[in-house]
Amino acid sequence: MHEERGIGGSGRSEVNADIAAEALDRLEWRDARRSTPERAPRFAMARRAALTGGGAALASAMLAACSSGSDAKASSGSAGDTFGSSKKLKFVFVNHVTTNTFFVPTRYGAQDACDLFGAQYQWTGSENSNVNEMVNAMNTAITGGADGLAVALVDDKAFNSPTDAAIKADIPVVGYNADASTNSRLAYIGQDLFASGQEMGNRIVDLVGSGPVALFIATPGSTNLQPRIDGALSVLKAHPSITTSTVATGAAIPAELSTIDSYVTAHSDVKGLFAVDAGSTQSIAQTMQKHSLRGKGVKAGGYDLTPITQKLLASDQLDFTIDQQPYLQGFLPVLELYLYTVSKTLSGMADVNTGLKFLDKTTVKPYNSTKSRYEGSSKAAGVSKS
Repeated sequence: MHEERGIGGSGRSEVNADIAAEALDRLEWRDARRSTPERAPRFAMARRAALTGGGAALASAMLAACSSGSDAKASSGSAGDTFGSSKKLKFVFVNHVTTNTFFVPTRYGAQDACDLFGAQYQWTGSENSNVNEMVNAMNTAITGGADGLAVALVDDKAFNSPTDAAIKADIPVVGYNADASTNSRLAYIGQDLFASGQEMGNRIVDLVGSGPVALFIATPGSTNLQPRIDGALSVLKAHPSITTSTVATGAAIPAELSTIDSYVTAHSDVKGLFAVDAGSTQSIAQTMQKHSLRGKGVKAGGYDLTPITQKLLASDQLDFTIDQQPYLQGFLPVLELYLYTVSKTLSGMADVNTGLKFLDKTTVKPYNSTKSRYEGSSKAAGVSKS
């Protein structure tokens, strides 16, 4: 298989042990409760508790600091010395929209974790949510002897057979970004999608109060999006003063923008525009600006972060967007797959809710004023002023 080293995986500047220690101190686990009958994530990661993207230099600094005790054995500072594994493990990420900019920080997270553990990863799947292409990518990874798979489980049944085949072949599988209730994956790392939709529904009620509202979704039925819109609708149906329309926009941003623009043109009485995917959210913001809808009292919001969404949110074209921390959705699968493998299945697996963070025109400012690998706006380690 072709190896994908990720984005900006070399040439990192050296990071001292104090910074590494501070980053580790910020890493904590907390219990999370699930508000739906779906399998509940057992733990949640603190929102900004991710290791810095310092790669191999950071790994050496951390391991040197950890081995400084009087009873510590001599170590060269490698992951193999720490975890007792000399093999360079290879993990495969199977994604549904491989070129989508949302997943740039996910790939940075995967690369940073690989650098820490002396591993490597491949980024593969489909550019346009073609499930057959994703299943083929899984099968190729299995026959190619991958050491672990991270799969965006965007279909409730399609990935069950290859997941079972992988686990039978002693290849661990985790889901990330999207989960499937019937899949035998060993863990899920991503947002609690239905609960996040419920929270968005509550926010819509507070913002709109009454009147017609449109909810936009790129690919209806997809397990990474449908639970969000279902969660929102479960709240809104309890408020008959708000009427809802659900509109499919497609997976490509140009089509999403065109669809939303056409909807607004045909529905001048709409009081709110809300989306459950990154492309539709960006397109709502652009449509709000184009038609000066803020001045007409229209409310708007959605999910995820793109440079355009961040800029237009800061200029008050949206009321909110929701951050689900895509960096962690790359970093944590590698961490779990690595520990599961080197511990010979004794440790590593844990469901992780990567969170729900509402951003508005004020709280989005740090995203626009800094550049970092965590949000996909920089290749360099750490956080810098833009």
